[in-house]
Amino acid sequence: MKNTLKNMEIIFTVAAAIACSASYVSFMQPPAANTANTAQAASSASMPVVTISARRMTAEEKQISLMQERQALLTAPAIHTL
Repeated sequence: MKNTLKNMEIIFTVAAAIACSASYVSFMQPPAANTANTAQAASSASMPVVTISARRMTAEEKQISLMQERQALLTAPAIHTL
């Protein structure tokens, strides 16, 4: 019985600490921007345009490219990350 009460005390203390820190973090956030001003700023900004001037690969070229990539992966030393 004592062990259960002690665990409940720990759970309450942790929950209170999380609630207090979340309250502090939310209080420190800057106020949200007005959506009308945000939309106006987005529409008035000039949008960069990207033009791609390359020709499409044929099916045979795609197959050759894939085979070359697979061959390169098989011959490359394996790098293991944890």
